Amino acid sequence: MIAKLPLSIRACVELRDLQLHTEIGSYGLHEVVPDAHVLDLTLWLAPALVLIAQDGMAHVFDYDPLVAEIDRLAADGHYDTQERLVTRIVHACAAYSEIEAVDIALRKTPVRQGSGSLGVRVSVDAHTLNTLR
Repeated sequence: MIAKLPLSIRACVELRDLQLHTEIGSYGLHEVVPDAHVLDLTLWLAPALVLIAQDGMAHVFDYDPLVAEIDRLAADGHYDTQERLVTRIVHACAAYSEIEAVDIALRKTPVRQGSGSLGVRVSVDAHTLNTLR
């Protein structure tokens, strides 16, 4: 372990531009149907899980099970809203005590005529995550 770290250090694991295999929304005949739903996820962790004295998975946060759970949630059926899937991802993150806070952004693309993205973003602090645990 690295010597006691100052409180001013913040550490995170970032996942960017993950295309989810999901069905979100209802679209009419002449409406643009999104090609992709893309997730950005920042997991705030104790700095000791990022600034490590020796290499090895035993010393860091293993995010692979969480990513697998997010994939499962995304494919779990039809969602009317992006907000519902984001809510379920927040609850999945709360299951991991190593996660101190989380920032999630989910967006769909395109929005109109082959361009643009539209999404929701939420930041959940440690207190709220602990309440969900």
